[in-house]
Amino acid sequence: MPCFNEETLQFVRAHSRDDVALLALQAARFPGVDMPAALTQIAGRQAAAEKLPSWAAVEGIRYPAHLAMEQCSSELTARYKAGVVRAWRGKGTASKAGDNTLTLTDDNTLTDLTGGFGVDCAFLSPAFKHVTYVERQAALCRTAAHNFALLGLKHITVCNEEATAHLQAMAPAEWLYIDPARRDEAGGKVVAIAACEPDVAALQTLLLQKGKHALVKLSPMLDLSLALHDLPCTAAVHVVAVENECKELLLVLQKGQAPEGSDTLPIHCVNLRAGGPCRPFTFTRKEERACACRYTATLRRYLYEPDASLLKAGAFRTTAARFGLEKLHPNSHLYTGDNLLTGFPGRRFLVEARCGFGKKELKTLLGNVRQANLTARNFPLSVAALRRRLNLAEGGDTYLFATTMADNKRCLIKAKPCLQAACK
Repeated sequence: MPCFNEETLQFVRAHSRDDVALLALQAARFPGVDMPAALTQIAGRQAAAEKLPSWAAVEGIRYPAHLAMEQCSSELTARYKAGVVRAWRGKGTASKAGDNTLTLTDDNTLTDLTGGFGVDCAFLSPAFKHVTYVERQAALCRTAAHNFALLGLKHITVCNEEATAHLQAMAPAEWLYIDPARRDEAGGKVVAIAACEPDVAALQTLLLQKGKHALVKLSPMLDLSLALHDLPCTAAVHVVAVENECKELLLVLQKGQAPEGSDTLPIHCVNLRAGGPCRPFTFTRKEERACACRYTATLRRYLYEPDASLLKAGAFRTTAARFGLEKLHPNSHLYTGDNLLTGFPGRRFLVEARCGFGKKELKTLLGNVRQANLTARNFPLSVAALRRRLNLAEGGDTYLFATTMADNKRCLIKAKPCLQAACK
């Protein structure tokens, strides 16, 4: 760990909100400051203000280099994972993931095999009597040990070791947590489980020999069907989005889980928002196949766009069936109905107009609109290409959806966001 002398600490406090790139150019003015260490701390503090607000409020938290800070979980997703574990053990619900209170038993042990910056380990730890943090990078171990002590997490033991080696030698634990590195030797991002380090699929048998349960964090870009194929002992799936951007694919592995049961696994889709309620949408792939879904070429009064987590999980027909909506096309993933629905897991819009793509039609619909929020669903042009064709800048108060209807006709829909109390 860098030596944080008093001059360096004062520099970090004094310049905590300043531009890091500009500060780097002024290094010669501060010979007594460990400038690389100071800049790392300032950049970390600034990132934590948004990503880890409760840690950012604690004076003395040490931050790692940029890559580790970039790869660590946000506070929202870390709290959600703590709720997943608590709900699995019958002590609460995943929708109350901000509450880490749990009755402890003699079996409360967790091993985090890929500790990193230690965010997930810290937020999971209050549910356990003893926690082991495992990390192969010594610098991250020193940072985590410092932070755990500062946060009062004295029941966490820090272990500088490779995940696989530790797993092979460790005593059994109630829960294991693993978040494999998703970058190759050249630093490029990878998605497939086998390309990650360590390979969770190859370790699955050993994981469930050493733990009753394992919580696995995977890339949000990974195809869910492939994940379930590679990890057949999965007992539950969580697709986690933050502010409608998919961030994590979480799988709960359980000892004794029947490999052939993937079609009946609960798939929990959630869109986390700062300060907002967490209301998971849960379905199974068996339910999705069995759902009747009506398709329509007629646009009703309201347009519905599901959250990204539902789209990622493939809850297409289930969404229509649950809410009594009609789908615009099997591949469009937009829905319509005559009633304003509360509790819909996504965005709701009041339809103002629609048209085809003839010049006169477009001119009538767009009028003097020069900028718009544009979405393309099941449409041959990308958003960027369509924006160029329509000569529209990004932003503004107008919302446009380019899509294909059930009669295979393409159209442009103009709509405005609909709050619960509005659009009556």
